[in-house]
Amino acid sequence: MLRRAFLLQFTVLIGVALKPALAAETGDDIKARLFAALKNATTEKEARQIEHEIWQYWLDLAPEPEIRAMVDQGMRHRSSYDFEAAEKVLDEAVESAPSYAEARNQRAFVRFLREDNSGALADLENTLKLEPKHFGALSGMYHVLMRMGRTRAAVSTLARAVEIHPWIQERHLLPPDPDAVRPAVKGKQQDL
Repeated sequence: MLRRAFLLQFTVLIGVALKPALAAETGDDIKARLFAALKNATTEKEARQIEHEIWQYWLDLAPEPEIRAMVDQGMRHRSSYDFEAAEKVLDEAVESAPSYAEARNQRAFVRFLREDNSGALADLENTLKLEPKHFGALSGMYHVLMRMGRTRAAVSTLARAVEIHPWIQERHLLPPDPDAVRPAVKGKQQDL
C-alpha cells in the first residue's frame, strides 16, 4: 500500500515537473519537430501519420475559433461537392484572417475544382508567402501549373514539395531525369 501511494505521488510529481517543459514548446518548435520527423520518416505509413499531424497543426493556427469553424465548414461543403458554398465561406475566412495560410490554401483547392486556375494560383502563391513549407500548396500549384500547360514550372514546384516531404503522394509524377538536381524520391510504386 505504501509503495503504491509513493509511486502514485512520484508519478504526479514527475508529471508536474515535466509539464512546464512540454508547455514551453512554441509553435515554431512544434513546426520544426514535425518537419524534421517528416523528412526523416522511413516508411510511407510513418510519413502519412506525420503529414496528418502537420495538416492539423496548420488548421490549428486559425487565429480565432470562428475562423477555424469557417474553414471546417468550407471543407465540409467541398466534400459534398458544393463548391460555390465552399468558396463563399472560405472567402469570408480569408477576408477575416488574411494571414491565416490554411484558409487561403483551402480556398485555392476549391478554386482549382471550380477550374479557376488564376484564382487558385494566386491563393497558392499567398499561402506559400505565409507558409513556405506548405507542401500541400506546392502540390496544388503543381496541378494548377500542369493544367495551365506550364510543365517546367510545375515540375520545379513539385521538386520543391518532394524536398520538404519526400513521401508526398505526387512524388512519382516527377519525370525521370538522371541529370536532375533534386531530392531522392522515397518508396517504390509497389510500396504504395
